[in-house]
Amino acid sequence: MFEGEHQPVLPYTERPSHTGAFMDLDLARTFLEIVRYGSFVSAAEKLHVTQTAVTARVHKLESLLGVTLFIRNRAGARLTPEGEAFVVYANQLLQTWEAARRDLPRPEGLHQLLHIGGEVSLCNPLILNWAKALRQHLTTHALRIQISDAGQLLRQIEMGLLDAALVYQPAYWPGVQVEQLLEEKLIQIRRPEQPEPYVYVDWGEGFRRQHDAALPDKARAAISFNLGPVALHYILDNGGSGYFRTRVVKSYLDSGALERVPKAPEFSYPTYLVYSRERDCAALQQGIALLREIVRQDSDWSQPREPEI
Repeated sequence: MFEGEHQPVLPYTERPSHTGAFMDLDLARTFLEIVRYGSFVSAAEKLHVTQTAVTARVHKLESLLGVTLFIRNRAGARLTPEGEAFVVYANQLLQTWEAARRDLPRPEGLHQLLHIGGEVSLCNPLILNWAKALRQHLTTHALRIQISDAGQLLRQIEMGLLDAALVYQPAYWPGVQVEQLLEEKLIQIRRPEQPEPYVYVDWGEGFRRQHDAALPDKARAAISFNLGPVALHYILDNGGSGYFRTRVVKSYLDSGALERVPKAPEFSYPTYLVYSRERDCAALQQGIALLREIVRQDSDWSQPREPEI
């Protein structure tokens, strides 16, 4: 997020005495604790306050919102439909506050902040190389990097907590810029001397749908991972086969540690850059240009290691 590009955040008093439109953060925290533990009593114990205080906070929150959030019964507290909808907003409120506490004040000598994010399997080397380039070329900016799942990253883009994010499956809404950064394939590879078992790597909903249609006999594998780098290390150490990105397995294929499975179907797996047009500025565009150059120059993302025999 770039200082001076947006309206300043108004000062926030954590425990305001008024009952206007601004919400006490404790109300949101209390609400989420009740959701988490299922009762007012348990929430009071976790927050180290009385049950009466918890009840008062819920009543105040319901009054501010004009809805009923919980239905209380002997088993505890159950969310109403309005309460279920408010869970997202309460989490966003606290996340925004925590982001402000984390990012302010700026590190000494750095007057602007760039906040980027990406999915776990894009960390090494793409996001690491991008971070290195940003520190070298945007010397007046502090850098915050968040690694998370696509859903969380896209929500933070929408909330204005991230300047840009790298994801595999973007979402589209008015004001968002989505750019396909690179086109990549998922190919099936195996250890030549030990090609079994088949290891199912969950590359997301789109992959699951295409994979299970093309290879129904492999849709129920005996072992599966939801993180590609871990699955690759498993195959290198223990044998097996599975689907991986071409850039990640390139050096292993070149060295003979792995080989492609003949006639196995390939699946498209592009990487996207997502950012809000409202947050666009010269510094962000410079950062994006650096990222494009990194992608253009580096076609090998593998981290060679000898498989265990």
